Amino acid sequence: MGSAGLNKGTAGNLSVRAGTGFLITPTGMDYASLECADLPWMSLEGEARGRRRPSSEWRFHRDLYAARPEVGAVLHAHSPFAVSLACLRREIPPFHYMIARFGGTTVRCGAYALFGTQALSDAALAALEGRSACLLANHGMLVAGRDLKQALDLGIELESLCEQYWRACQLGEPVLLSAAEMAEVLEHFRHYGQQPGQQSSQQPGQQAGGKTP
Repeated sequence: MGSAGLNKGTAGNLSVRAGTGFLITPTGMDYASLECADLPWMSLEGEARGRRRPSSEWRFHRDLYAARPEVGAVLHAHSPFAVSLACLRREIPPFHYMIARFGGTTVRCGAYALFGTQALSDAALAALEGRSACLLANHGMLVAGRDLKQALDLGIELESLCEQYWRACQLGEPVLLSAAEMAEVLEHFRHYGQQPGQQSSQQPGQQAGGKTP
């Protein structure tokens, strides 16, 4: 996350489903200094085990795993361009067809709530309905993937789209793709990245047929 430009210092957090719960980055520790034993394990009931305290944002990780069985990893970052748009409380419209990568025609911006609270988790899950990513108002990005690699890949792609949208807005109002054009893109995304022998490339949050408004 650091080398990809998504995070600096101790900002953000990352988790992966593990058994009946999940492993999550600890609160207030630089990722470069982490050892395996520093990663607390948490149950879906919110019980933490390990020598470190979990990230203060553990609630939206827990709630995503509980509500979305297809999610295997969750990434939250304070990346520069995602934060810039989140501070404007602006969703990302269909200015580019790759918005469909995240399961719908927009990347929503969830309502503001204090970090680490259940209210923030509730806002995040609402913004992620039918999606694999969202922005969190005045905060950052949140991404759900099948596994750690996909969560990181999606986080990098989302930050790139945020930068492209930000830059386009400096020159004027971006021309948006129509509903019909995005519907066509979403249909094509049913098989995006799929190789011979693979059954589906469906993203977390993407419904069969790509029919996520």
